[in-house]
Amino acid sequence: APTAGSVMLAGVLLKMGTYGLLRFCLPLFPDAAHALAPAIIALAIIGIVYGSLVAMVQPDLKKLIAYSSVAHLGFVVLGIFSFNPIAVQGAVYQMLNHGVSTGALFLLVGMIYERLHTRQISDMGGLATPAPLLAALFLVTTLASIGLPLLNNFVGEFLILLGTLQERTLYAAWAAAGVVLSAAYMLWMYQRVFLGEARPALRCADLDTRERAILIPAVVVMLLMGVGSPYFLSRMEPATASLLDRTGRRELRVERYDVAPVPVQRVRIPDAPQPDAACMDERAAVAWNGGRVAAPYQSAASPRAARSSRVLAAQPRRCMENNRIAVGL
Repeated sequence: APTAGSVMLAGVLLKMGTYGLLRFCLPLFPDAAHALAPAIIALAIIGIVYGSLVAMVQPDLKKLIAYSSVAHLGFVVLGIFSFNPIAVQGAVYQMLNHGVSTGALFLLVGMIYERLHTRQISDMGGLATPAPLLAALFLVTTLASIGLPLLNNFVGEFLILLGTLQERTLYAAWAAAGVVLSAAYMLWMYQRVFLGEARPALRCADLDTRERAILIPAVVVMLLMGVGSPYFLSRMEPATASLLDRTGRRELRVERYDVAPVPVQRVRIPDAPQPDAACMDERAAVAWNGGRVAAPYQSAASPRAARSSRVLAAQPRRCMENNRIAVGL
């Protein structure tokens, strides 16, 4: 794919799947999500480890960044299906982080390809000498991608692992291996591309004004999201809390399946009057019109016939209300 397509894929399109999990899968199918959470988390961890291992052996620079995206989105899925408020917040934050850092990496790879007309790592080396600013910005973006503290990816991955550790300790330990592997293949890639002796055949110009205007704001955003994460997290917290309230947290679901169901019992209000024979006779004579009781027909056999006319006029409504209470219970 061209550079612009790769940036759109990393920044927007890859998040549509995880956004669909948050917006549609969990609210519409909460029971199925809880039942399949262990299997989905296992697949997420496999994606993290397998994506990292495949990225480590990639000879193509762009393919290496692409497989690193598989590992990063595995962390997002892990945080979502942990059903922990901290992990879900970290997953949403990591979705934003991935769009910034990986999008910037694809831009940098595209700029290198325009200069060298190759993406093979073996054909590169020593690019920091002719292009120091390119090497510096690539280094900051690489450190952000592997989760260096004070940069954006550190906050998202730390929250995901912290929330998962509270729910599923073994899964969090396996996922932490992905952080180590991420540092291994990203730093090894940077060493082979930018460090070492510069090759005389490679002519790599440094960044021009247009490219600086694109990359420097992206690096500033990485730093701001790493240092000022409470500004973003405080705005995500109400939405994530509402989502977990609707779908149910993991500990509540465990109690639901462990506790035996309570049998349904008929409850009767102690002081609710029961219908008598007179009320049953008068109810048969009452005609309802738009929710209003029409003029009653008084049974001659009713013991209430001796009462005043005002009491008799109100009697059928009271009998009907009593009957409704008795029948409803």
